[in-house]
Amino acid sequence: METRSIYSGVQTGVRDTNKVLRNTYLLLSLTLGFSAIVAGVSAMLALPAPHWIVLLVGVYGLMFLTEKNRNNSMGLVFTFLFTGFLGYTLGPIINLFLRNGGGDIVLTAIGGTALTFFALSAYALTTKRDLSFIGGMLFVGFWVLLVAMIANIFLQMPALHLALSAMFMLFSSGAILLTTQQIIRGGETNYISATISLYISIYNIFVSLLTLLGGNRN
Repeated sequence: METRSIYSGVQTGVRDTNKVLRNTYLLLSLTLGFSAIVAGVSAMLALPAPHWIVLLVGVYGLMFLTEKNRNNSMGLVFTFLFTGFLGYTLGPIINLFLRNGGGDIVLTAIGGTALTFFALSAYALTTKRDLSFIGGMLFVGFWVLLVAMIANIFLQMPALHLALSAMFMLFSSGAILLTTQQIIRGGETNYISATISLYISIYNIFVSLLTLLGGNRN
């Protein structure tokens, strides 16, 4: 009886994990598609980039509301509002490259982002290695990025800006690995939180690739 109970508990845990993973990838694909549509409309209408205050309030405000409502239906509403807002911010960035003949850079960045995400996800889903150590590295990396971003505000050095983009790529790649493994090992049980984490990482990788690929042309 005890063995059967343990086996039943394991089966339940596996089903719950698979459900979180399935719902996360489904919601992520929907939000990426929605964000891409908003970005396309924003680019076609040549909408202006939001003021940095609006950007900060929009991003962190919607992120807070999403996390606060992650266990109810409003969490889905705020998830789409959050990803749609970030999609809108991509429109002016994409237009900047297109006006300077950088259509090839945009396409390369899209392909590179997709390849990076699938490769990292495949590794996290198949490896038996414990990737929890990445959490400590991300904590340190966060503060390094924060200091570097503040320094870049005052120094405005192109080389530092490119270095920041490279660091964001590494940071976001680590976040994808850690989040994905947390899902399959039961450490992350909320698919809305997991979706937001993966979406932000994908967004950062895409913007970083645009900056790195367009650095020489600029």
